[in-house]
This record gives sequence, C-alpha cells and structure tokens, in this order.
Amino acid sequence: MNYDVIVVGAGPVGSTAARYAALNGAKVLLLEEHASIGSPVSCTGLLSTRAVAECELKPSDEFVLNSVRGAMVYAPDGQCLPIDGKQTKAYVVSRKNFDRALAVMAVEEGVELSLRTRAVGLEKTSPETGKGGNEGSQVKLRVIRNGKPETICTSVVIGADGVKSQIASYVGLKKPARVLPGIQIEASYVSDDIDFVELFPGSSAPGFFAWTVPVNEKISRIGLALEPGLAWKNGQEENSPLVYLEKFLSSNPHVKSRYSGGMLDFVVGGIPIGPPERTVTDGILLAGDAAGQTKPTSGGGVYTGAYAAKIAGKVAAKAALEGDTSAGRLSEYDELWRKALGRELEIGMKIHDYMGKLEDRQLNDLIGSLNTPSILNTITEYGDMDHPSVLVRKLMFSGNSFRLMKAFGAFLRTLF
Repeated sequence: MNYDVIVVGAGPVGSTAARYAALNGAKVLLLEEHASIGSPVSCTGLLSTRAVAECELKPSDEFVLNSVRGAMVYAPDGQCLPIDGKQTKAYVVSRKNFDRALAVMAVEEGVELSLRTRAVGLEKTSPETGKGGNEGSQVKLRVIRNGKPETICTSVVIGADGVKSQIASYVGLKKPARVLPGIQIEASYVSDDIDFVELFPGSSAPGFFAWTVPVNEKISRIGLALEPGLAWKNGQEENSPLVYLEKFLSSNPHVKSRYSGGMLDFVVGGIPIGPPERTVTDGILLAGDAAGQTKPTSGGGVYTGAYAAKIAGKVAAKAALEGDTSAGRLSEYDELWRKALGRELEIGMKIHDYMGKLEDRQLNDLIGSLNTPSILNTITEYGDMDHPSVLVRKLMFSGNSFRLMKAFGAFLRTLF
C-alpha cells in the first residue's frame, strides 16, 4: 500500500490537512486510532466564528448547540466585567458532530479513511539505496489496524496526533514548550444569560482560568486549566485539576448558587502552548496540537490548527508529487504558518505569562480598571478571540492609555 501523504489523527486539523493534500493532487490516507471520529472528546467545544469559517463549514444545527456573543469576566472578589460583542462571536458545538462533518468533507475529496488504526513506529528509507535519504525518500509507517500489524509506505506523514504526538517522538521533533492540564464537566447549571460564557481568572485556576460555557438554559460545560509551575508550587503536587475544580464548584459563590451538583459528562486533556523551533523534518510535518499551535490566551486550537493544516496539506502534496520530501523542501510549511500565526502566538504567550502571574488582588484592580464605558466600547469593537493583540494595541493607543499603563505596569511598554 503506497500513498503520497498519510495524515495521522482525524480531528479537525488532520481532516483539514488530508482534504487539502487531496485537493492538491495527492493520494491520501487518513488514520484514526479510535473506532469513531470525534470520540473521546477532549475539548471545551467553544469555537470562534472564524474557526468554523476557517474549516470551511457553515454553522449548522447538526453541530451547533448554542451561539455566544460575549463573556462575563469575574474577578476573584466577585466584580464582573461584561464584554458584549453585540453579535455572535462563537459557537458551542458538539465536537463529535463537528469533527465528523470535517472527516466527511475529506472523504468526499477522495481521502481514504482508516479507523481503529494506530501508528506504532516509522522508518525512513530511500527507494534507490534502502538507506536513509532525503529527495525521493519514503516513510514506512508501522500501524496496528484492527488489532493486526501492517506497514504502509508514503512519501510524507503529517502528524496531527495531538498533544502527545507519537509522530513527533518517532522522528525526534521537540514537543510544545508547555502543556496546561485541564478538566471539564457537563452539568446542570442555570446560566444568567446563555449568550455569554463566564470566565474566572485567578487562584481558582492558577496560571489560566476557569469557565462555564452554556449549552442551553439548564446545562453548561464547567472547567478549568492550570499552569503547572504556578498551580503546584510549594510542594502542592497533589492539587490536581480535579481538586481545583471541586474547590471551584463548592467555594465560588456565583458558581455554587447555579450548579446543582453531579455531572452528565467528564473530560480531561492538555492544552499545548509554545511551538517548538521546528515542525518539519525529512518526510514529516506536524500540525495543530502536535505543533503547539494553540492560542496561549484562550487555549483554542481549531482556528490556528486549521489554518496551518491547509498549508501542511498543500506543501506535503506538492513535495510528494515533485519527489522531494526533504526537510529543506518541507520547510516551506514551517515558514508559511509562522509568518501568518507566529507573531500572534508569541504575543499571546506574553499575555498568558503576564496574566497568569497576577495575584488575586492585582486581578481585582485590573478588572476594575477595565470596567469603564469607554474601555468596554473599545473591547466590544476590537475584541477578537483569535487575534488578541489587535485589542491590546487599540487599548494602548486609546484615550485610556494612562489608566491602562497604571494597571498593566511595565508589561504594555515591552509587549510590542
């Protein structure tokens, strides 16, 4: 069995990369280790409108459960910063149905899909010499398909196999700089307004934030993620995300009064932030969580991952068909995705690190400083889940810059 491109992982990034490889003339195989697409779920399921558009899907009742137009940001002392986008900014989705829709799109473009197929190793050989090579080399991917070992030959492998990417491990590519452990339940929760998510930065979730995402009037997804270095300092390794979530549910007055106990669903996962220096090597590309292309400010990875996946699919297909799958040829992918997304991810990491280190009293002061009509109007006009640097720039050069400088200190002076 020979293919031009094999994509490992049939999430949104993998399906998009496979589809774009096929659209560019490649014979493509898409592998998924699980028995069905979209299971198990390890995502909040809140996608920006831009993320859905980047995947080239139209919002549909088949996967959209609710539409969200803003966020209520709660300071540790309980004060609320209302951010109203005035129009739909994000969708609460069924990730199972969303992922399956993207897989169907890939199959419709000629991609071959193989479920219950797990990559367990690979080797790179030159067809001419049987030894390691660059131009014209092949990758022999070892898999377990339906419980039986097989070897499949291809010119390029795209690793879209998530935060614990085995493809990266097999070829010695570095993992993302950090992984934020997260946990989420779906449970009975009476939202004040299902048009708004709720965010809770501070010691409830050190280094990141907790959230509630309304599925409907009576059900929400409630979760949090942590920065391990901040959450587990002073020898508190026993304070797992589950411990933090239980404490959040029982001690936050706002949440406690709306949460009725129990759960309908439970997911855990990791949010990879900080891309490695290289996401390519001979015959191999990494995309999505495997490449650390997740937004450090929100933890979302579908928009950035899908954007990069399109580039990966196109570059992989062309390289395979040209007969040059060397790291030098494939580095076009690295250059293009970093040119489009790299600066935003870099700024996002600075924002993440700055916000994560603020103590509760500092967050109270900061959120209080932002809670003015003029600043809220600026946030409404320029707020962007996928490009937070746009808003930061506008706030810096607005009439409120002195107020914000006082709140942010030296951070804004060094950010750009």
